[in-house]
Amino acid sequence: MSAITLQATGICKHFPGVKALDDVSLTLRRGRLTALLGENGAGKSTLMNILAGVFPPDAGEVLLDGEPVRFHSPREANAAGVAMIHQELNLFGNLTVAQNLFLGREPLNRLGLIDKSTLHEQAKVLLDKLDLDVDPGTPLANLRVGQQQVVEIAKAVSCEARVLIMDEPTSAITEHEIDVLFGIIDDLKRQGVAIAYITHKLEELGRIGDDALVMRDGQSIGAAPLTDLSHDEIVRMMVGRTFQGMEFQGKTGPSNGEVILQAVNLSLPHPERGDDYVLREIDLNVRKGEVLGIFGLMGAGRTELLETLFGLHAKRVRGDLQIHGKTVTLGSPREAIQHGLALAPEDRKREGLVLGMTVGENATLASLRRFERGGWLQETAERKSVEEAIERFHVKTPSGDQRIRNLSGGNQQKVVLAKWLATDPEVLLLDEPTRGIDVNAKAEIYALIRELVSEGLAVVVVSSELPEILTISDRIAVLCEGRKTAEFERSAASEEAIMKAALPT
Repeated sequence: MSAITLQATGICKHFPGVKALDDVSLTLRRGRLTALLGENGAGKSTLMNILAGVFPPDAGEVLLDGEPVRFHSPREANAAGVAMIHQELNLFGNLTVAQNLFLGREPLNRLGLIDKSTLHEQAKVLLDKLDLDVDPGTPLANLRVGQQQVVEIAKAVSCEARVLIMDEPTSAITEHEIDVLFGIIDDLKRQGVAIAYITHKLEELGRIGDDALVMRDGQSIGAAPLTDLSHDEIVRMMVGRTFQGMEFQGKTGPSNGEVILQAVNLSLPHPERGDDYVLREIDLNVRKGEVLGIFGLMGAGRTELLETLFGLHAKRVRGDLQIHGKTVTLGSPREAIQHGLALAPEDRKREGLVLGMTVGENATLASLRRFERGGWLQETAERKSVEEAIERFHVKTPSGDQRIRNLSGGNQQKVVLAKWLATDPEVLLLDEPTRGIDVNAKAEIYALIRELVSEGLAVVVVSSELPEILTISDRIAVLCEGRKTAEFERSAASEEAIMKAALPT
């Protein structure tokens, strides 16, 4: 085995009401990638945040090149050669892409001022390396989540770290960006960088992984070279039992249900380029009791399509939207909700949750009128609804009074879904609903989706994962550069046919 670069032993960490880590140990070796595996809430991100200086451990020791270290901030960790790519993006929307990439280490001119020309040149080199075609001067807020993820990756790679921590780096990027990232990982390993890699996509590990640490409920369950662990053994260690798989039986033929939502010649002009369109002349419908999958590469218009259906771009949208065969004009998300639509967004922290509120407050935020009597909130009824949602969605939380920011990403996503289902929608729009969710939680969400459609709900799912689209969809619509280029019944769809329709000609 290669030399040890970083070693953590006996790490413990408590949060209010939660024992996040209990005597966890980890070894990262030079030129090797160690996968951290476990369900949401297992403590993987907490452990990595401790190594990256985001917060200190309550107990335990970290050795870097054999010397004890204790980082009080990410800046200290970076200075020591430890960098981290966060699952929940650690970027600033009001700054440009270039400013985010080199924040705190900007190139300076002879007067000690920021050299903007050099800054943009260096940023362009990094972006080209990751094949991201955006202007370095673009405000980060103008980029989609997947593009921001690539910027986060570029930022960490540029630090030339000895230890690189990657927390779900492929959760929001396309297959092409993943291939580019894996090539960079291979280069980093050849340069001797020790890599810690959190992922729920076990199929990635055969391509890039060397070792694994499996965690469950804040504890180390086992560590070994990946070649010594089978897929079933890893899953069994993660969940503590034999896993039954993610079977999801969709319909074998076309749905005969009523068309609930239909878009006719739907177009969305580009907000800045007057002669361009984000969406162009899209015809689409979803029926009662079916799952319509939407697939497309980054920039295809997937998220914009769901946002348009939900009334977020009311002033710019063109074309007709029909609900139960009647043309409607949705001037806002509030009106969309009133017409039976619900949208679980891709960026759960920025758009799906209020992080300063509790689990319960978030779960009922979109349905407070249900608990109102004479202008007063009926707290007993609200609390009962929250308790039922926590049980139904298997949310790991001490109570509904826990701050939502203290939950893992997967459990936060469950609360987002609970919030929107509390509005009793007829059409549920899901944008990357399993992003950053472990294999067991993903199976639970698949089962929930099938339960909902069996009850007559119409579900529209956007996913950047082709296997997922093929698994959960009854029909699949493919977008490319803002246009619908193909539509398949589930029985006639294949990865090759879908990808061919998704690629520009």
